[in-house]
Amino acid sequence: MQDWQRLQSTVLNETRIFRLLEVLDQSPHTTKDHTFCVIDSLHWVNLIPVTSQGEIVMVKQYRHGSQRVTLEIPGGMVDAGELPADAAKRECLEETGHIVDKVASMGVLNPNPAVFNNELHTFVGHVVGTEAKVHVSETENTTVELVDIALLKGYMLDGTIDHALVCATLWRFLDQWEAG
Repeated sequence: MQDWQRLQSTVLNETRIFRLLEVLDQSPHTTKDHTFCVIDSLHWVNLIPVTSQGEIVMVKQYRHGSQRVTLEIPGGMVDAGELPADAAKRECLEETGHIVDKVASMGVLNPNPAVFNNELHTFVGHVVGTEAKVHVSETENTTVELVDIALLKGYMLDGTIDHALVCATLWRFLDQWEAG
């Protein structure tokens, strides 16, 4: 199996969070050119903040894609020039008001390689404090919920937590947590 060769890339549309590209790639098997759509996005982070009581700090927020409130772990985009670990700590503070001083990587995932070109960096960290003020804007408002680690698997299986990237991060965490 060989990689295809990118011959051309054209921006079809640009938004504040991603660019839609039309790319022309050449097949290594047939040498024929084919056109594809690719979503060019900044890298993302997910963080599992664990309290000293064995709870996960999670957020409830309205999502415009699904048009409903979801239960998720803190996460978001990595700003230009920002390290993923720093972005994870920043997102946790902004969304939950909880401070995590050190984070450990649980690896990198490819959100959807069929159309996205970015990476999801997954982290776990221990909560060391809280800040009174949580970031609230006209377009983003979150409610903090502490969830016992023992409830996570059931929440993912019954659909309480159904964000695929959040679930992938939580399954990685539970695998490491249960292994000890």
